[in-house]
Amino acid sequence: MRAIVLQSIGGPLVLEERAVAEPGPGQLLLRVRACAVCRTDLHLVDGELRDPRLPIVPGHQIVGIVERAGRGAGGHRTGDRVGVPWLGWTCGACPQCIAGRENLCPDARFTGCQIDGGFADYAVADARYCFPIPERFGDAEAAPLLCGGLIGYRALRMAGDATRLGLYGFGSAAHVIAQVARAEGRQVFAFTRTGDVEGQRFARSLGAVWAGGSGEAPPVALDAAIIFAPVGALVPAALQAVRPGGTVVCAGIHMSDIPSFPYALLWEERSVRSVANLTRQDGEEFFATLSSVELATTISEYSLERAGDALDDLRHGRFDGSAVLRVSV
Repeated sequence: MRAIVLQSIGGPLVLEERAVAEPGPGQLLLRVRACAVCRTDLHLVDGELRDPRLPIVPGHQIVGIVERAGRGAGGHRTGDRVGVPWLGWTCGACPQCIAGRENLCPDARFTGCQIDGGFADYAVADARYCFPIPERFGDAEAAPLLCGGLIGYRALRMAGDATRLGLYGFGSAAHVIAQVARAEGRQVFAFTRTGDVEGQRFARSLGAVWAGGSGEAPPVALDAAIIFAPVGALVPAALQAVRPGGTVVCAGIHMSDIPSFPYALLWEERSVRSVANLTRQDGEEFFATLSSVELATTISEYSLERAGDALDDLRHGRFDGSAVLRVSV
């Protein structure tokens, strides 16, 4: 099989030929149809993630077809189409797992970071962390839902019942969650890179009532804000934008250092919280929600061999929505 491999931090992605792995107990062998490209993949390449296993096949937004199942991998049949997210394995026995907070399992392993991911023709995944994909989504259209959608959904729930919701960084996750938020009757305020007129136009086309640069003040105080951009300086900016009692949710797995800011920005019971990974319950709830939400992902497709180009285009903001590697038909 073909596999795109990161051999060393900061190094290039290399196309290799590998043997197809056999699924172990509780695992599925998937023929990868599509895999979306995430900013977390950039953090991996740049050495900003903890404890990656090298060499590693990146990619944690996998849509694939079950080819074979290992012993004990019940619930899935050959030919089923499933999606594989960032959280790829947990112990199931620690206090966090038992309490339903498996996203905080201290021994968790992550797809495309400690477990070979979807930048390849085939991938092996823990059957517990494979979700059925709604039929109405094509393979490439579904792939961004496995991280941008799932992490964005968890962040949206942490924003509570906010009516006026700010989204900082209008990329893959925000363009999905903006549609969910609008379907729930919320008003979306989009913050993009300064001067990104096309990004602001894109946000308005998805129902944002206002769109501006990340340094601009919204026309009204926000009830909550979600920060998808990995920029710590946006935390005090978002705190300044939310009303008393408002919440700022940091949704990225990596963020640059948050600069010091006056206590007055946090006062009046404003709060800052982070999102860490996801749970299977998030996945079940999110895909159930999509049954009643008119949602479409905006994608730019690349061949597997062009994974490096997709990452470079993501780094420089050269497309709206999500980049997706089309691996097989």
